[in-house]
Amino acid sequence: MARASTPIAGLLLAPLCAACAAAVAADAAMPAWMAGSWCSRAGAQRIEEVWLAPAGGLMIGMSRTIAASPRGPQFEFLRVELRDGVPTYLAQPQGAAPVAFKLTQSSDSSARFENPKHDFPQRIEYRRAGRGLRAEIAGPRHGQERVIVFDYEPCAEPRRP
Repeated sequence: MARASTPIAGLLLAPLCAACAAAVAADAAMPAWMAGSWCSRAGAQRIEEVWLAPAGGLMIGMSRTIAASPRGPQFEFLRVELRDGVPTYLAQPQGAAPVAFKLTQSSDSSARFENPKHDFPQRIEYRRAGRGLRAEIAGPRHGQERVIVFDYEPCAEPRRP
């Protein structure tokens, strides 16, 4: 015998459906096109940046730079999360306290995050460039505007034993 759905079940599921709808809307605001494993080489230096796809209004990323340097490898924890409904990029170089940059411009293949109160950088931009990803950090440094560009390609799949 078929059971009719009860109004109680609908009342219990409604908040869950609303939460799911909110999470989907939050993910739609994120620059999902940044997701992937990206690599760049400049001489003996290798930079890797990895971004997870958005989930629940949050993108998690990390970057590491491997170079022949007395400082050793460099790393940065990254994330994009909603703050007051605005995607906000948070950078934590070498595990320092996070610095927030709010999204100021975006399209289906580019995003610009800004924090005019930060020393350097004040702008962080990402855009898809063909198969790759271009990242730029920019702002005043020693009295002059400075732009540093990172051109990434998809990382090769690691070889498995």
